[in-house]
Amino acid sequence: MALESGFSASDSTLLATAISELARNIVSYAGRGEIVLRATQNCGRPGVTVVARDDGPGIPSIEQALRDGYSTSGSIGLGLPGVRRLVDEFEIVSAVGQGTTVTVRKWKG
Repeated sequence: MALESGFSASDSTLLATAISELARNIVSYAGRGEIVLRATQNCGRPGVTVVARDDGPGIPSIEQALRDGYSTSGSIGLGLPGVRRLVDEFEIVSAVGQGTTVTVRKWKG
């Protein structure tokens, strides 16, 4: 989708990496969820919006989860902070016991 929207190969790869990490988080923490991609525009500028949603356990402290090196799974803790660095816009909403929704946008540079 990114390539079809005129993104460079490198920006498409960054977006694919972010999506892969969001999918890994869903599988690792929630077991299942969904990722929805859609082409979007802002003042004629093409972009891609990605919404990753699950009904998992939720994140007790979003602030902590967005800190480099923080992990509850024993990983190196670069998942969500890494995703945030790969995209232009990043939003996360989570409630314990209700799940998590991460919305990211990448704009054509």
